[in-house]
Amino acid sequence: MTNYYYIVASLPAISQDWKFGDRTAQGLINEIKGQSAAKDLALIEFVERSFDDGNLGPDFYRQALSHRNRFIREYYAFDLEIRNAKVRYLNSALGRETGRDEISLSDSTFESREPFCKAAELDAILHGKDILARERNIDNLYWNMLDELTVQHYFDMDVILAFILKLHIIDRWHLLDEQTGREMFRKLVDEVRGTFKGVDYNPGTAGAPEGSPARTDNN
Repeated sequence: MTNYYYIVASLPAISQDWKFGDRTAQGLINEIKGQSAAKDLALIEFVERSFDDGNLGPDFYRQALSHRNRFIREYYAFDLEIRNAKVRYLNSALGRETGRDEISLSDSTFESREPFCKAAELDAILHGKDILARERNIDNLYWNMLDELTVQHYFDMDVILAFILKLHIIDRWHLLDEQTGREMFRKLVDEVRGTFKGVDYNPGTAGAPEGSPARTDNN
């Protein structure tokens, strides 16, 4: 049986600007995994699958949204809403057809959910002028959602899963520089799995690439 109290008490207090020092995100996750029972290890490994964009297709989200664990169901429903909103924004910016590359589960469980509560806030973020600020603000939404999902949770698996997902957010911004900013923009574009050419990244200018939306971008 996992000693959640011991694991949670041993975790460092983290914030979005927390520095790893001589530790790494994966090293911390491995420490947690080394103390976890098999059933909890399976939950961690499920979450780790989502760190690779290549895994984030309809099959993954069907599994997540029907998962026995409430935290996983709620978090990945939120994640899917954000990813589809990003796709819709980019489709509009690039003049692509509506619905292209969105993940549609054709699942009554998901389709019948309440309207996405962060839709207006996310739309304002996506239409922001600065690409890196846009990504940071989207990560703020994720961070706040993780806090909401663990309200009044102190020493249980939900707290541990939230910690791991927060580590992933921090790791994403670790040693951020302009080149990373360029790569993040291309990643944003590539997430939709389209193949477009002529994308330019100009920090400090309008949020869309130069010449868009008339030009074709990635994403």
